[in-house]
Amino acid sequence: MEDIIFGRGPVSEAINAGHPIDKLMIKSGAYAHSLIPIIDKAKSRGIIIQQVDNQKLDRLSEGGNHQGVVALVSAYEYVSVSDILKKAEEKGQPPFVIICDKITDPHNLGAIIRTANCVGAHGVIIPKRNAAGVNSVVMKTSAGALEYTPVAKVTNIASTIDELKKSGLWITAADMDGQPMYDIDFNGAVGLVIGSEGNGISRLVREKCDFVASIPMNGEINSLNASVAASVLMYEVLRQRMK
Repeated sequence: MEDIIFGRGPVSEAINAGHPIDKLMIKSGAYAHSLIPIIDKAKSRGIIIQQVDNQKLDRLSEGGNHQGVVALVSAYEYVSVSDILKKAEEKGQPPFVIICDKITDPHNLGAIIRTANCVGAHGVIIPKRNAAGVNSVVMKTSAGALEYTPVAKVTNIASTIDELKKSGLWITAADMDGQPMYDIDFNGAVGLVIGSEGNGISRLVREKCDFVASIPMNGEINSLNASVAASVLMYEVLRQRMK
């Protein structure tokens, strides 16, 4: 579910105020000079910017005076990381947290959240910048899982991992250069890091992890879609915990 903000003044104020903006849509082609400061501010905050035709902006703003810019703002209520850990404590279970490192495709994020719920993970953590936020596509793809599996949006994934480790979690990154996932003990407090679709896990985040887990491959193609890889690893965690 998303809210719409349109017009140069309102959008600029929303960016300045630090409003959680999922995406900025601007009129494609030669845009007005007055849009440049808005675009620069959006880039500095890591907001996704997309050029679209004027007809799409008209539809989004329902005929309002959008002045060539529309912001999509998440109406989802995020939780804190401590809320996720508290949920695990209330259930009397070791924390099981999914950490998304710059997943940009909302379909992938929605699918990850859906699987996270199926395996009993206590929550999902996403970054504020350069990543998909919870929007209508994520909500639809998650198939209702967002009603039960909370999502926290954090400023810095690497520092969040440090805090999770202080809380007793062992952090495992998913990467094909790691050790076989079957050789890692997932029975305790677990944080599972899934990297972006194109670049995988960032160097700093990987350095913060305790383990790097790989998924066995036996075909001609040696990589999986981000949400599929996340699902395979999440179910390995569940398999070990059900023994």
